[in-house]
Amino acid sequence: MSEYQYYEFKAVDKPLTEIDMQALRNLSTRARITPTSFVNEYNWGDFKGNPLKLVERYFDAFLYVANWGTHWLMLKLPRHLVDVDLVNKYCPGESAVIHEKGDHLIFEFTSETEDYEWEEGEEWLSSLISLRADILHSDYRALYLGWLFCVQMEEMEDDELEPPIPPNLTDLNAPLESFVDFMRIDTDLITVAAENSNSESRQTDPKALKTWIHNLPESEKDDILFRLVEVPQPHLGAELMQRFQQKVSAKANSKVDKQLRSVKDLISRTETYAEERRRRVAVQKAREHAREKREKALARKKYLESLAGRENSIWKKADAFINSKQPAKYDQAVKMLVDLRDLNKKTGKEKTFNKKLKTICENHHRKMTFLNRLKKVGLSG
Repeated sequence: MSEYQYYEFKAVDKPLTEIDMQALRNLSTRARITPTSFVNEYNWGDFKGNPLKLVERYFDAFLYVANWGTHWLMLKLPRHLVDVDLVNKYCPGESAVIHEKGDHLIFEFTSETEDYEWEEGEEWLSSLISLRADILHSDYRALYLGWLFCVQMEEMEDDELEPPIPPNLTDLNAPLESFVDFMRIDTDLITVAAENSNSESRQTDPKALKTWIHNLPESEKDDILFRLVEVPQPHLGAELMQRFQQKVSAKANSKVDKQLRSVKDLISRTETYAEERRRRVAVQKAREHAREKREKALARKKYLESLAGRENSIWKKADAFINSKQPAKYDQAVKMLVDLRDLNKKTGKEKTFNKKLKTICENHHRKMTFLNRLKKVGLSG
């Protein structure tokens, strides 16, 4: 198998300058570089740059896929828009790490497996990039899923408690589903963890938001407008929405904090749940098999009934197919003889069938291909 490595960097908040692009070009002469991205694939050799340092300096997201089972994702966010103390609780292991870099935090997620298939990396980042905006809007489900993966990889002690459980863990959107696939997170573990996750509408009450804005001091409103006009800031809206959400959701957050479970409890419950799920699947498969068997038996019965009264013509047709000396026609003849056997068994004429079958076998005793096919279906003269 040839080597395959895929590197993709994405600039979201501000585009790369010409100087930035030239510096990146010096790292790779064949990378695809635009004002918002840097993409390179390797089938031999390796990338000379340090992805963490490049994200720190130039980019807001990074993704890496290698054909030996490595998945690697980094997301960079403005530090002042993230609850640093809280998000640190979600990234305690080797598979989910936070790097504090000046005014930014870089979330790093890594998944390694030996049970992998060849895959391309090109579509992954586009399906994951909106997780960054979700985190900026205080949706920490991706971070909690990263913590669950650390549990799955046995990177924490049994008595450690889970971090606060985000709402709507039972209702993962498409980017979160992609994150689960990318990190290879155990879906049984997610289901168990989601049992303590509240359902909460993510839609903002326009009336409440309008009232909150109306009550802001005039000087503060002027400052917001000045920041909006003078130097447009990509996260000004997210910053204001965070302030509003913190005001209206403080009670809900405190309620979630009382429901924390230990790593051991989650693992134990997941093992039980997985066993129950496998049992349910087995029962369902057995029911489906029994239903299909009944339906086939009924269809077979109706088909045999439709043959009643036409036995002589079927015998003649089967004999004609055998005389053709064509293997494909032998198969059709064998099928007809099986139908005749089942029909005669149903009508109590098995002796008549056996006698005619013996005659056919004697008449065609040199046709070993045909006779072998009869034996395979349990027919012999």
